Amino acid sequence: MTPFFILYQFENYLTSEKRFSVHTVTSYKTDLKQFVEFIEITNEEGLKEVNHQLVRSWIVNLIDDGMSNRSVNRKLSTLRAFFRWLLKQGFIEHNPLLKIKGPKSEKRLPTFMKESELDENKLDVLFTNDFEGVRDRLMIEFFYQTGIRLSELISLKENDVTETTIKILGKRNKERIIPITKGLHTNILNFKRLKSAFKINSECFFTLINGENLYPKLVYRKINYYLGLVSSLEKKSPHILRHTFATHMLNNGAGLETLKDILGHANLSATQVYTHSSFTQLNNIYSQSHPRGRKK
Repeated sequence: MTPFFILYQFENYLTSEKRFSVHTVTSYKTDLKQFVEFIEITNEEGLKEVNHQLVRSWIVNLIDDGMSNRSVNRKLSTLRAFFRWLLKQGFIEHNPLLKIKGPKSEKRLPTFMKESELDENKLDVLFTNDFEGVRDRLMIEFFYQTGIRLSELISLKENDVTETTIKILGKRNKERIIPITKGLHTNILNFKRLKSAFKINSECFFTLINGENLYPKLVYRKINYYLGLVSSLEKKSPHILRHTFATHMLNNGAGLETLKDILGHANLSATQVYTHSSFTQLNNIYSQSHPRGRKK
């Protein structure tokens, strides 16, 4: 049995049993193909001969090629999942990843926009009142007011949107309910009227003007363009608005558990990264406000 056939079986496992997204499965396939080619595995027996020294040599090679520690650890996560599966399937008797410890990842704080940059009056003047203008304006508000991911926005259905909430099907098909404001609901009704006027009959909430589904590159391009008009941040993407949503929520008193549920994080540690950004703002306010802090 060739290693690539085994990789194909693993891919089916990720898709059908783990229900990973297409993007995640593609990422796993790329990592594993790179590893198999590096250690020159040509058959099933080759997988049984993989040991921790070979894995470490691969890590060293990745680092020598200039890959960041964060990316190396992501690839190691793929490898760990693969070898756990191989062990469970009986392809191997020992897991070589048990002796592997990845390089320390540099901690990067989430980048976010200022509240003033997303002022409603400032944004309103950027958009036209036609179908695309109203839709694009609404997409920005969805990202900023709910913190949803790009894939979640694209897959949002008409029936998922009510007067007070939206229902999101997130990673691993985990469902969550997010409250929305009256102002956002008013904008939703306006967009629905336009869809009706253009006779758009689609189960998807956000669509192209011809009724076809949105696609990631278009949404990214739209968000990048409009955020570039109001912000000098180097990176301007839907995910930046997700970071901004989380940071502004914490800065204005939201609890971590609540934010975790809204963002759809599997555990609290993923949400806690935003506390660093919030503490930075808190520290700046303290330094400017306290008599001792103001002293030079």
